[in-house]
Amino acid sequence: MFDPTVYDNLKVGFENYLYDMDNLDERIQITGRKDRLEMAVMSREFTIQFCLRDRPEVTGEVILSSSLEELAAEILEKPGAHPGCRLELRFGMVVKETETQCSAIRSILQMGWPDQRMCLNIRYIFDEEPITYNVMAHVYFDRSVNEDQMGDIPELCEHMVNVMNQLLELHNQ
Repeated sequence: MFDPTVYDNLKVGFENYLYDMDNLDERIQITGRKDRLEMAVMSREFTIQFCLRDRPEVTGEVILSSSLEELAAEILEKPGAHPGCRLELRFGMVVKETETQCSAIRSILQMGWPDQRMCLNIRYIFDEEPITYNVMAHVYFDRSVNEDQMGDIPELCEHMVNVMNQLLELHNQ
């Protein structure tokens, strides 16, 4: 019989809550879903992307990943191992003025996750008028997550939606 791993359980937890927010609550729309197995290194990555209902200007993503080492430690029940996954949150939006808007994006994210590492990537197409900048903001949880955090999934997803509402306000200014 198949015994689900930490990765499988967390993935299902995120899927269930986010799809309920889409189908039952109609607060978000799921816009993309990827479940990858990287055969070269036997790692797994799950990504689910969404936006606020009928508001595609700001996107949010939950990225859950697990390495071969983490998976093997769990399946082989290695003594002293603490199997888990990596969690990353991403937010995407288009801005026109990078200096002020990117600072505001960082402030919004730091208020939400003050202890987490963050990175903002800016991308634009050279020689395109008018110039717009695609910003992808990353929030990294630099510790392993496991089933002990299953109860945090609803709060994390709700918090992501609140942050997306703040980013939408910033976008509309």
